[in-house]
Amino acid sequence: MLIEKRWWAGIRDGSITVMFRRWRRRQVTAGNVYRTAAGRIRVSDVTVVPPEKITKADARRAGYSSPDDVLADLRGEPSDPVYRLRLSYVDEPDPRDELAHDSALTDADVAAITGRLERLDRLSRNGSWTGPTLAIIRDNPGVRAPDLAATLGRETQPFKIDVRKLKNMGLTISLTVGYRISPRGAAYLEHLRGL
Repeated sequence: MLIEKRWWAGIRDGSITVMFRRWRRRQVTAGNVYRTAAGRIRVSDVTVVPPEKITKADARRAGYSSPDDVLADLRGEPSDPVYRLRLSYVDEPDPRDELAHDSALTDADVAAITGRLERLDRLSRNGSWTGPTLAIIRDNPGVRAPDLAATLGRETQPFKIDVRKLKNMGLTISLTVGYRISPRGAAYLEHLRGL
């Protein structure tokens, strides 16, 4: 979920608890936590709201002065539904970060990681990508994603999506520019080297 920088502080301090989006189809699910540039955000409710029914109170909760200001700022086609999201900032550690820093791998952990990586490779249209991607990140920390993707002969966007899958497993860490192998990822690769 993309959130403009001007709203980050208000979401974090709790003064913004509502967002409005104009989407062709729903992009978020109530009850889920989303990782955003503003931090981790819990969406507690998603409701389609006719534009003329946006209240002054909800406009203020979204950081606007009036419903007209909300409508003027909405992107998308005017015929698309308007969604009201009730949200809150999740001021807790990201479980992915905690997982990434857990380098004490058991044999069961290694088997589970190997199984998931093999499954990702099997399901991929690009063939076996997990090993080469982990290796290039390990050997090139902080290198831009487009450069890493080009080295592997891949398009940037699909490469970044694949790296996110590795991050969700706790194997990589995103940097301001590029990536690096996490302590968990390093422990996994070291285990493979010892086989």
